[in-house]
Amino acid sequence: MIQLEPWTDGDMPLLVRLNAPEMTEHLGGPETPEQLEKRHRRYVAAIDSDAARIFKVVLLPEGVPVGGVNFWEREWEGEPVLEMGWGILPEYQGRGIASAAVAKAIEQARATSRRATIHAFPSVDNAASNAVCRKLGFELLGPVEFEYPKGNWAPSNDWRFTLRQYT
Repeated sequence: MIQLEPWTDGDMPLLVRLNAPEMTEHLGGPETPEQLEKRHRRYVAAIDSDAARIFKVVLLPEGVPVGGVNFWEREWEGEPVLEMGWGILPEYQGRGIASAAVAKAIEQARATSRRATIHAFPSVDNAASNAVCRKLGFELLGPVEFEYPKGNWAPSNDWRFTLRQYT
């Protein structure tokens, strides 16, 4: 159904499509072209990073890029964790692609053995992303005020998935 592929320099058109107003309504709105170019450079540079994994989601057998799923290191409430985000283009939503992509990314995160947990922070009114978390067995820790992008605080849900037992 889908596969995850590392983000490449040629994926800027996908990032532009993921930046559309309907895709960013729960994220503070679209980024400027300059901000988007910086994000794209960070995504491409992450190929050589141990701290983040940036993937495009490719629909099979067509080989069409339909979205992205990412995870990266951060500190949350004094604990080193992984944070995760995703987006699937509108015309491909409602087919289980986001759930499949997030599940594959969780397996990639588990394979890194870098952190015990991964968190997702969808807006409280983003029903689809909250449903993905619920479906895949994330634990809802509750509502939080979350900053994304920088300077934009929004009511979000803190969902946690345990990758491995704490040591």
